[in-house]
Amino acid sequence: QVQLVESGGGLVQAGGSLRLSCAASGRTFSWYTMGWFRQAPGKEREFVAANNWSGGNTYYADSVKGRFTISRDNAKNTVFLQMDSLKPEDTAVYYCAADARPLIRGRTDYNYWGQGTQVTVSS
Repeated sequence: QVQLVESGGGLVQAGGSLRLSCAASGRTFSWYTMGWFRQAPGKEREFVAANNWSGGNTYYADSVKGRFTISRDNAKNTVFLQMDSLKPEDTAVYYCAADARPLIRGRTDYNYWGQGTQVTVSS
């Protein structure tokens, strides 16, 4: 089992930045593909970003490319999502997810999920 706890959400004005963190515990974190997803009110959950076990391979949703950066610190069992140039449409609950399988573009059925952290961007 892997337990994931997100933090760093909050209220920010459009154009601002936030850095989300996801602390993992349980089995060996460094083996896992890590991803960030989000769900806005009334919408389905959508992929945001993911990286492989080393952090050397990453994918981003087109809507966040160039503004968001995913990174990880395997020594601290933590994955981050740096969010810059935030827009009101980025408002959502953001979820961290872990998967034991290799990183594959488009995969959404991750093995483990956190409980989410709210990000609200005001205009």
